[in-house]
Amino acid sequence: MSDFILPGATLGMLGGGQLGRMFTIAARSMGYHVTVLDPDPHSPAGLIADDHLQAGYTDEVALLKLAQASDVVTTEFENIPAQTLALLEQHCPVRPSSRAVELTQDRIREKTFIDKTGLATAAFKVIERERDLEPAFAALQAPLILKRSALGYDGKGQVPVTSMEELHAAFAALEGVPCVLEQRVDLACEISVVLARSLDGETVCFPVAENEHKNGILDVSIVPARVDEALAERARDMAQQLADALDYCGVMAVEFFVTKSGDLLVNEIAPRPHNSGHYTRDACVTSQFEQQVRMVCGLRAGAVDLLSPVVMVNLLGDLWHPDTPDWSKLLAQPAAKLHLYGKREARPGRKMGHFCYLHEDIEVAVTTARELFADLDQ
Repeated sequence: MSDFILPGATLGMLGGGQLGRMFTIAARSMGYHVTVLDPDPHSPAGLIADDHLQAGYTDEVALLKLAQASDVVTTEFENIPAQTLALLEQHCPVRPSSRAVELTQDRIREKTFIDKTGLATAAFKVIERERDLEPAFAALQAPLILKRSALGYDGKGQVPVTSMEELHAAFAALEGVPCVLEQRVDLACEISVVLARSLDGETVCFPVAENEHKNGILDVSIVPARVDEALAERARDMAQQLADALDYCGVMAVEFFVTKSGDLLVNEIAPRPHNSGHYTRDACVTSQFEQQVRMVCGLRAGAVDLLSPVVMVNLLGDLWHPDTPDWSKLLAQPAAKLHLYGKREARPGRKMGHFCYLHEDIEVAVTTARELFADLDQ
């Protein structure tokens, strides 16, 4: 029992956004205390945590306070500097590790790592300087997409490219930072696997989600994914292989491209709970956030059974144009579950919340969820 971190302990969370907020809700409902470190005085997680250290992620004084207050520290997003996690590791357990986060927070390192595991990605070339552009373009087949290697998410830092001229312009628009040039694939659909891996390597996978994106941001997740079981099983196996190679501890998501020719390609790894796993709060025995608590505390994984087919719909700040949406029709639906993140300001493209709609027939769930969103978007 001494290896377990049990209720009553304090869990440290780096990051105070919606993922940190939902982690905090799960942890506090289980009897844990939570200390959040985030520079935003109004961070969604900080507002409901036991303690909020309002400081930057490189503030060594604040980090030492976090380490001293916490029995274990975890993170809600991958752009926490790896050196910050390495510093904390000198004083307390950090899960996932600084190594796992460092490998997955930069596209060049991440794709190189995936290649070394023997798993397939979309064809890509590394761009580190201007002279890399022409040989990279010549080695791939347009259409392409140029993605900055670091600090890109939700479609940010990505530019479509179809010609050498566009590639030069795209590289300049991304300020000449290191990038990957990636070949676009003929997509059948996109799917994701959210898994939990314990300290001793025990791994469980949540049901596979089928994802639709709009402007580079996740729009809808459909669970179970409408793919054949053999492909879903292959995705789970590949995700577990990556988690094992990282010696990962925590909740992790792997996004995949499914091509029209039936290939399964790894797109990205997220070393944290994932937007496409939000459905687990309403439709699974254990949510991805309770699972994160369990993993970082050295406990066994909770059951991941799907209780009902479900569709998750993201709610972006665009819906607040300029007034708060009328939630009455959504809340009139007994099988609709609304989750708002407590953010003070709605901006276009900003994730403000999500809702889930549950129904035993997945196609009915998809149709009804779209109708409910259309009623909000008026």
